[in-house]
Amino acid sequence: MTAQMRPAMAVCPGCVAAPTEAVETAPTEARLALSLPSIHCQACISAVERGLNAHPGIHSARVNLTLKRALIEADPEVRADDLIPVLAGLGFEAHELDLATLAATQSDRAGRDLLMRLAVAGFASMNVMLLSISVWSGAADATRDMFHWISAAIAFPAVIFAGQPFFKNAWSALRVGRLNMDVPIVLALVLALVTSLWETSLSGEHAYFDAALTLTFFLLAGRYLDYRTRAVARSAAEELAALEVPRAIRMEAGAEVEVAVADLAIGDLILVRPGGRMPVDGVVAEGQSELDRSLLTGETLPVFAAPGAQVSAGEVNLTGPLVIRAEAVGEDTSLHRMADLVAIAESGRSRYTSLADSAAKLYAPGVHILSALAFVGWYLYTFDLRMALNIAAAVLIITCPCALGLAVPAVTTAASGRLFKKGMLIKHATALERLAGVDTVVFDKTGTLTAGTPQLENLDDFGREDLEIALALAEGSAHPLSRALTSAARAAGIAPAIVTDLQERPGYGTEGLYQGREVRLGRAAWLGADQGSQTAAWLDTGAGGPARGFRFTDSLRPGAAEAVAALHAAGKEVLLISGDTTGAVEDLAARLGISKWLAEALPEDKAARVQMLTDQGKKVLMVGDGLNDTAALAAAHVSISPASALDAARVASDIVLLGQDLEPIAEACVVAQKATKRIRENFRIATLYNVIAVPLAIAGFATPLIAALAMSTSSITVSLNALRLK
Repeated sequence: MTAQMRPAMAVCPGCVAAPTEAVETAPTEARLALSLPSIHCQACISAVERGLNAHPGIHSARVNLTLKRALIEADPEVRADDLIPVLAGLGFEAHELDLATLAATQSDRAGRDLLMRLAVAGFASMNVMLLSISVWSGAADATRDMFHWISAAIAFPAVIFAGQPFFKNAWSALRVGRLNMDVPIVLALVLALVTSLWETSLSGEHAYFDAALTLTFFLLAGRYLDYRTRAVARSAAEELAALEVPRAIRMEAGAEVEVAVADLAIGDLILVRPGGRMPVDGVVAEGQSELDRSLLTGETLPVFAAPGAQVSAGEVNLTGPLVIRAEAVGEDTSLHRMADLVAIAESGRSRYTSLADSAAKLYAPGVHILSALAFVGWYLYTFDLRMALNIAAAVLIITCPCALGLAVPAVTTAASGRLFKKGMLIKHATALERLAGVDTVVFDKTGTLTAGTPQLENLDDFGREDLEIALALAEGSAHPLSRALTSAARAAGIAPAIVTDLQERPGYGTEGLYQGREVRLGRAAWLGADQGSQTAAWLDTGAGGPARGFRFTDSLRPGAAEAVAALHAAGKEVLLISGDTTGAVEDLAARLGISKWLAEALPEDKAARVQMLTDQGKKVLMVGDGLNDTAALAAAHVSISPASALDAARVASDIVLLGQDLEPIAEACVVAQKATKRIRENFRIATLYNVIAVPLAIAGFATPLIAALAMSTSSITVSLNALRLK
């Protein structure tokens, strides 16, 4: 649910333009990794890289937009704490990531490997087809045999290399005594090659090396399309673990000693400076400050912390130094428990059975039985082993699941392309299938339905002199509300008054002297004012009158109202679940017409509510962006996160909303339903093709070459049907 309070809104024209999928290459040996949840476009990448590369001690800094992450090569003395303020000054939120943990989440080279094998199969197939033209044109005897042997020399190594994914998967299945779609594929390839080699050795008229290569090419094309519809498989639980602070400052006999978080123990006193993240769960022993809990709870406004206050790992200290007495460390912290929740939820969702998997369970054994019966029947009828093998090979090739293999990835690729143009990136292979069945939509509030940044709404209620005093006080604070006030006043053309002896009182506000009188800007309790329901910052000008309050609101994201209305119109139930206060959640629900809502929800409450809806038979779509949403995102039937979401939330989701507008969410549900319809149509096309073609192959009317051509025709038909989605 919540994006953390941004240090400032990063204003760049590219952020509101059409989304791009630019991916930057990261340095090979990085010392530091920073999460950058608020970057959106190439302009953001350039600003961050320029800012980091200009910092002393930085050798290189490269930003990956897809992962919203910067990897940095730097001198040993350069620390993340030195760089985070630099990025904050540029208007970008940044958090340190643990490189050791991230090492487990790096992408493999599966996509590049598939593409290389596809290229080899395609190149070899074209060459063998050129040689086959001569045979088809009438080449005979020694010339035909020479072309067949050359084809064999090309086909065998090409199929062995390009077909490795099928061979490995088939062997893995057979080794544990089960069948999958790759078993009939491998049998078809092996039979086509062996039969062709046998025919060539006997100087036969026909060889089917081109059929084996064509099969390999089409099947690899399906695998590659399937791979392209998914993001790199990374665990959200590992991303959560990477957000845990890798180092901490422990107080030892009054001295500050930097140690690894893993070395902390219960009872240790830990110093957390302003801007730092809590490394443990504990209680404040010394100091006063305000905490940003939005990462964990979704609370829009900072929370006052004084001695005796409870803190949790992952919370951010905003204004003053705090000394924390550790009460839970390592795996016992709230942040780590959240990672466990995500891991459990992910394992539950992985049990979803796709349409392709369901078809494979019936298809694979049926193909083997038909081929075996054809071989036995023809051999007993003719006692001609050569003819029986040819017919068995033809049956396997003609039933080879190319059309079934392309049925899903062709449709999901077309649908993904259409949604990408609308600003949505499909990450998971089965996301569209699951999205099509959604009947309940659960929204997070802060950072999802709202912008997650406070905005001043009553600037006009104050006179110019008051605003000048307030601006001078606000510029002396790093508090999120002070930054919002500063931004609004500067935009209105206000210049700061001359305030002397300016100082920040951590946890309370700022104070100074203006024309000999004390002026203060801060918490209601500090200034003796009544907090009220919305007022969050109060101003005392020292003129003798009562303190007056600045009201802040969290503005709606573009398209939020339209998305909720469209989902209601489509007959879907819409809920709002937030960790924010009851008043804020109730107000937003009323503005959007959402009748069911839950406020002050902890991460486990969100996940539990999603699970409860699931147990009631609901198909839940969860839309959220914060660390406290990750367990619910992973537990939902399908999930969506904005591009501005933190790494962990984005990884836990199936779909990423690249732009700022929420309106495409309703359209995505419609496209998903159409895509599922096309997938079912493709299965029917593939089934009809087999009903017609298989009897012909069993009857001996189709050679392996004719079978390969028929298989190719069905694959092309399936692909053309999928393109109707565009």
